Amino acid sequence: MSRVTDTEPAAEPRLQRPGLWRHLDFRRLWIGETVSQFGTMISQLALPLVAILVVHATTLEVGLLEAFQTVPFLLVGLPAGAWVERMRFRSVLIVNDLIRAAALGSIPLAKLLGVLTIGQLFGVALITGVGTVFFDVAYQSYLPQLVGREQLVAGNSRLQASESVSQIAGPSAAGLLIQALTAPYAVLADALSFVWSAGWVTAIIQSRPPPARKADRHLGREIREGLRFVLGSPLLRAIAMCTGSSNLFSGITNAVFYVLLARQLHIAPGIIGLITSAAAVGGLAGALGATRFAARFGQGPAIWISMVASAPFLFVAPFVQRNWTLGLLAVAEVGFGVGVVLYNITQVSFRQGLCPPELLGRMNATMRFLVWGTLPLGGVIGGALGTLIGVRATLLVAAIGGALAFLPVFLSPLRRMRELPSYSEPGDCAAA
Repeated sequence: MSRVTDTEPAAEPRLQRPGLWRHLDFRRLWIGETVSQFGTMISQLALPLVAILVVHATTLEVGLLEAFQTVPFLLVGLPAGAWVERMRFRSVLIVNDLIRAAALGSIPLAKLLGVLTIGQLFGVALITGVGTVFFDVAYQSYLPQLVGREQLVAGNSRLQASESVSQIAGPSAAGLLIQALTAPYAVLADALSFVWSAGWVTAIIQSRPPPARKADRHLGREIREGLRFVLGSPLLRAIAMCTGSSNLFSGITNAVFYVLLARQLHIAPGIIGLITSAAAVGGLAGALGATRFAARFGQGPAIWISMVASAPFLFVAPFVQRNWTLGLLAVAEVGFGVGVVLYNITQVSFRQGLCPPELLGRMNATMRFLVWGTLPLGGVIGGALGTLIGVRATLLVAAIGGALAFLPVFLSPLRRMRELPSYSEPGDCAAA
């Protein structure tokens, strides 16, 4: 759950848009990632339903499955940044697409052979999580190299918009696929989407030579440099605390949300998919309006206002029933999706624009470690709380915590900064 440097309100996006869409390599990245995101939406719904409906996992096991998908951000999140900076970003994207495709493809194969277990689901979640760590670090570091810093907001907005469209259609299609094929075989669509993504990234022409090997390079020192850059900036610290705490409570929610809908309320997978898609409708609206939103309120205020605006929608899920409140839940998902995507585009674009090129991989890895590292903890806490106090009470705890996540950015200098700093010279970046 978790994202400016240009502040021209409307003229600049109109100038940037044609050039960016004519950017052949960006279009290839966009096409591959859009379809991959479509497949990912299928697995996000299918994996917990495989655990709940096929393997008959307990609430705690469903929470652990959520944790296994994100615990790699804690295990390899920090060194991933230093490792990725020693490689070609494009090669990292391709390899990790193929690794995730193979891992997910093992689920329908195991079901076909009658040997699918919760242990295998844990293993697949862990492998795909590791692949996602490396892919995301390389992906966020590759975009500035591919399109240039002056088009970062436009590039992130377009990628986020296509992701939102995928999220609209993906869960709905996932629900129908699960009903028609059963959940294990629906996962195959995600595996194929990663193969598709790898093919399009391979077609990207713009490629830089591998980074020069430094004789005195040291993994520990490089990790410390990334940590020092992030933790040494009060602005990045505030964003990390806000996103990390929000993700902690999102992890708690994710651990029990599908248990409530599928096991307690007996909602059909197709309806669950439609409800999940509603968040992406809001996400698409947020992506299309992100540049204007930041220009209207200022870049710093846009970060905390988007978080505050999305908070009330968290309080619908704990009270939903098998009646008209399902429609209210869908509306809440739309509202929450708007706020989250506005936040994500604004803060990620700021981070990418602030950081010097040689630190991009380590900065992104450090931020992922800090903000995604709370997700597995949330999954474990959510599974345990769901067992001890019940699913609805757990969702209410998560809603209260998530509503307070905006405080770190609100209490920071970001509250009044209409224009955020960006990298130009090493001295300026260090000062920022």
